[in-house]
Amino acid sequence: MTTKAQSERRQRKTLATVFLLNAALAGGLGVGGVVADSSALLANAVDNASDAAVYLISFLAVGRAGRWKRGAARLSGIMLLIFAVGVVADAVRRWVVGTEPVGGTMMVLALVAAVVNLVCLILVKRQGGKDVNMRAAETFSLNDFASNGGILLAGVLVMLTGQAWPDLAIGVLVAAIALKGGVEILQDARRESDRQGEGR
Repeated sequence: MTTKAQSERRQRKTLATVFLLNAALAGGLGVGGVVADSSALLANAVDNASDAAVYLISFLAVGRAGRWKRGAARLSGIMLLIFAVGVVADAVRRWVVGTEPVGGTMMVLALVAAVVNLVCLILVKRQGGKDVNMRAAETFSLNDFASNGGILLAGVLVMLTGQAWPDLAIGVLVAAIALKGGVEILQDARRESDRQGEGR
């Protein structure tokens, strides 16, 4: 087996693992977000669901032509931007109609999610950042891990203040992190196109 084939096999294994972890985490955070009435948890659930979809796309891109990989990376960035807009819209809706998040549930799920996302980040970083899709995967995992810290802080503030604004604020912050990540992925894909040429 050639070095390239071995590298692609490792990439597929890593992407399959982080896909399964993120899909499971999205389901758990989604249920927890509904139970805890938490904008931040729901935002993180949608984020992980979009991540899972992108990891699947990246998995399918392994071993394909550079143009296919750049297209997959662009789709990843666009999905993050769409997610960010949706989360902000939901936060505004909750601010208008009212919400009563449960801080304790937020904290527990944020800790679980942080552990899962840290594992994903370690797995992805082991692959190195030479491939545009693996760099996108690393951006996703790092963004998710940072978001989990914010949700943990929001849960503490909700418990201390008895108010919903920390949950809404972190929900918007999660969206901002996703927005930044989406822009960075699109810029990376553009730079890759400039280096390699879209026709390759």
